[in-house]
Amino acid sequence: MQENNQENFKRELGLLDGTMLVVGSMIGSGIFIVSADIARQVGSAGWLTLIWLISGLITIIAAVSYGELSSMFPKAGGQYVYLKEAYNKLIAFLYGWSFFAVIQTGTIAAVGVAFSKFAAYLYEPLSDENILFELGDFKLNAAQIVSIVTIVLLTFINSRGVKNGKILQTVLTIIKILSLLGLIVFGLTIAAKASVWDTNWTDAWTPHSYDTENGSWLPISGKALITGISAAMVGSLFSSDAWVGVTFIAGEIKNPKRNVGLSLFLGTFIVTIIYVLTNLMYLAVIPMEEIATAKSDRVAVVAAQYIFGDIGTLVIAIMIMISTFACNNGLIMAGARVYYTMANDGLFFKEASILNEYSVPAWALWSQCIWASALCLTGKYGALLDFVIIIVLIFYILTIYGIFILRKKMPDAERPYKAFGYPFLPLLYIILASAISISLLVTKFSTCGWGILIMLIGIPIYYLTKPKE
Repeated sequence: MQENNQENFKRELGLLDGTMLVVGSMIGSGIFIVSADIARQVGSAGWLTLIWLISGLITIIAAVSYGELSSMFPKAGGQYVYLKEAYNKLIAFLYGWSFFAVIQTGTIAAVGVAFSKFAAYLYEPLSDENILFELGDFKLNAAQIVSIVTIVLLTFINSRGVKNGKILQTVLTIIKILSLLGLIVFGLTIAAKASVWDTNWTDAWTPHSYDTENGSWLPISGKALITGISAAMVGSLFSSDAWVGVTFIAGEIKNPKRNVGLSLFLGTFIVTIIYVLTNLMYLAVIPMEEIATAKSDRVAVVAAQYIFGDIGTLVIAIMIMISTFACNNGLIMAGARVYYTMANDGLFFKEASILNEYSVPAWALWSQCIWASALCLTGKYGALLDFVIIIVLIFYILTIYGIFILRKKMPDAERPYKAFGYPFLPLLYIILASAISISLLVTKFSTCGWGILIMLIGIPIYYLTKPKE
């Protein structure tokens, strides 16, 4: 059944579409705001740049490692399929369960809310302060309605065939890349000040944390530095996430054995370059203290005001709206393919395995839409993102370790593309990601602990719902 259904997908996505899906899904709102928190945690130009660079390199290593798996299993479902083949159905189900419960839907909700926050910049009544309805503790605000409307609209577009989602994704992502590059070029040519750059790079490798109460910098080292780095990396790693989406839609990519792996490499490489350049632009335009104290962490807004004057705020608001809209389009398109593949294995609602007349899993798309919209109403997306990052890292570690397992388990399987730098680079990723995960559990147990719990709740659900063999 699985194989037959896989054949019903239309292979309409080329290398450019795959790469734009990776880039478009990765660049959301993070690059515009996360640097403020990193600056408060480590407080120096060198460390700020290094954290973005390390996050980028970790992401590229993971992406090129996934290339081997994507060439071995070039079908819909991506990471879910790799975990099932390397381990068993339970591990794959735990991923799929976490994916539906918080990873994909929580991210869609958070990105939708980021869109509405910046829409309120252009039209004040759309803000989360405009309460439309109250019942006990529950409050419904305009921003939540805007978020849900965008999620429903994008789900509708994607339910009408992969071609519509593809065109929207590619066009918006190219606009997004060009506008970010424009911001970098204008920042480095028009607004860059030698005095700001020199001051920011004096003592570039002396880390400090910013005391928000006293408005002063405190030098840090040892344990405090490790805590600061791991806290700072949550944001940069989250901003570099969602690249895996292209593996979920492998069933719709032309020549997937080549193009999925290549899209992964090209997409993560392009985003890493853009992120590092954007931060160098911030350091050339904004004094470090202003980066750390940017209002609502909106560093890009501060930069745009330096570059374009008062109209800069509008420029950034429109850029972030385009960015988050394209980001959610990619997340919505890719996510539904995981539930489709799970349903074929009898591990999700049967209806999710049906393709509609446009050859897309519409039921899976709409169920994802309903749950993501419900998460928008909780107002707890900030905590959701903390839940998400720990689960995401655990499954990345398991998937990359799966390469080692599959080399032993299926030594003769066709591998058109082999993991770059095997075994050293995949092993390096496992060590770094494990260190970050342990550090997160120690420093943010109250939220990351919930993430682990949500994942483990999947174990009894699996045994209660799995079909009898």
